[in-house]
Amino acid sequence: MLEHELFTRSEFNPIINPSDLPYPCDCVCNPAAHLVGDDVLLLLRVIDQEGSSHITVARSKNGLTDWRIESKPLLHPTDQNMPFETYGCEDPRVVYLEERGEYAITYTGYSPMGAGVCLATTKDFESVERYGLVVAPNNKDAALFPRKVGGRYWMVHRPSLGSIEHIWLVESNDLLHWGCPWMIIEERGGPWWDGEKVGCGPPPIETKDGWLIIYHGVKGTSHGPIYRVGLALLDLEDPRKVIRRLPRWVFGPKESYESSGFIPGVVFPTGTVVKDDLLYIYYGAADTRVGVATTKIQTLLDALKDEGK
Repeated sequence: MLEHELFTRSEFNPIINPSDLPYPCDCVCNPAAHLVGDDVLLLLRVIDQEGSSHITVARSKNGLTDWRIESKPLLHPTDQNMPFETYGCEDPRVVYLEERGEYAITYTGYSPMGAGVCLATTKDFESVERYGLVVAPNNKDAALFPRKVGGRYWMVHRPSLGSIEHIWLVESNDLLHWGCPWMIIEERGGPWWDGEKVGCGPPPIETKDGWLIIYHGVKGTSHGPIYRVGLALLDLEDPRKVIRRLPRWVFGPKESYESSGFIPGVVFPTGTVVKDDLLYIYYGAADTRVGVATTKIQTLLDALKDEGK
């Protein structure tokens, strides 16, 4: 099965450019995504002209065009109560926690202390309750599972230990205190497409076969890193168990808007929604603009079944 058989890029790509924002900025990067009412809602990571990042809400009826982008950020750096965000609020992911009746946003707080995992909740995407730093630096690429498993909340994340960057799980009873770490997906080293580092993309997707993990893998080259997309499947009742992992990548930089920009050679997905039986995957293209591609969840599950190890 070839890469193009798994994902189809939108004819409207890139769907959001820096010039589309109602205020000046340098880049619009990887967004979180969720269906909210009749809208596809994105939480855009925006890099301002000073160089720090903040998170801004965008909405669209069809998830492709006519984006309504807020004029003020939802989450932005503050040095008053959140000193671990002074350099930026980055890389959001969002889930709806039905038992709490609210959306939970995980994001990276970046500061002189390093990059750590922060958490905020919202009911309306107009105001947020900040929980602050919940996993200490250096750590990022965090995403919550959309429901409790075994009576506990679960979160994937990517601690950085020098040159070692694997995907780990932690669990919590209250969203604040996280523990019982467990490594689930390792960087493979060597020449492999995901040999230099791996990190979770969008929040895990519940399917009949297991929790579908869409992750990014990085290969180092003489021309710089290449960020591409891979797949894994976790057990529904015990996410620590990896059922299958696809050895190859399934989506990578190919178009000019993915190969040229602030960081060339990057597709970096962090949000998905399901509409009309299609999975829409929203990604940062070259860390400069936003793209979207579609597929069927069953297509990804079939690839894992046929080729996964």
